[in-house]
Amino acid sequence: MPKKKASADRLVVQNAAKTLLANIRFASVDNPIRVITLTSSVPNEGKSTVALNLAQAIATSGKSVVLVECDMRRRSMADMIGVHSRGGLYAVLSEQMTLDEAVVETSQKNLYFLDSEPHIPNPADIIASKRFARLVKSLSESFQYVIFDTPPVGTFVDAAEVGHLSDGVLFVIRENFAKRNEVLAAMDQLRRAEVHIIGTVMNYCEVESSEYYYSYYTKDGKKVRTSEGSGSGSSRGAQGVAPASGSRFTR
Repeated sequence: MPKKKASADRLVVQNAAKTLLANIRFASVDNPIRVITLTSSVPNEGKSTVALNLAQAIATSGKSVVLVECDMRRRSMADMIGVHSRGGLYAVLSEQMTLDEAVVETSQKNLYFLDSEPHIPNPADIIASKRFARLVKSLSESFQYVIFDTPPVGTFVDAAEVGHLSDGVLFVIRENFAKRNEVLAAMDQLRRAEVHIIGTVMNYCEVESSEYYYSYYTKDGKKVRTSEGSGSGSSRGAQGVAPASGSRFTR
């Protein structure tokens, strides 16, 4: 990929993530949303990429943020960030390591990472435990933002469990990928878990007139905020080269 094109694509994605962060802040001014769970209906919708981009936008804004790998069956975040630690979630929950020892710094200022070990037995039971709930509380007290990357809710119950402990859940939908019935079933599962769904992120959006549009919509479907950035068509996501990911945030 030409350097100029790659640079333009990175700028587009960064602008989309900043707009997403602004919309999250707008979603609840009186009760700030600081602990956020990201999920999707099926695999390969780019939720991990959205989680990382959002965390980077938060860190760039000067706020401390910890990104937590909660997709224990299909870990990808450590490779995406390029940071590995001696232990992770299981080591902390089993008291083999302290939280301070397990959380690692990344190359970006204000951005921290808590991994999960491979082959953790019974992830759903671990997430539903009281120790995990205490961990979430400790993270929220130590960092200004906490972001959990969880498995697709249509595949495992983990996202609903983590979402119940979060201030809000972001639901990632890959355009022209997930089937309508899969999305509806996943949303229904989240609602039955009584989580706070703060919005959806439309990922892998197509371009309009060579420009990317990131819009905020009210519950009535009225557009109230739009920002634009120019770019040229592709960026590297968690699963490989894919169309550049704009975001359309709805609530």
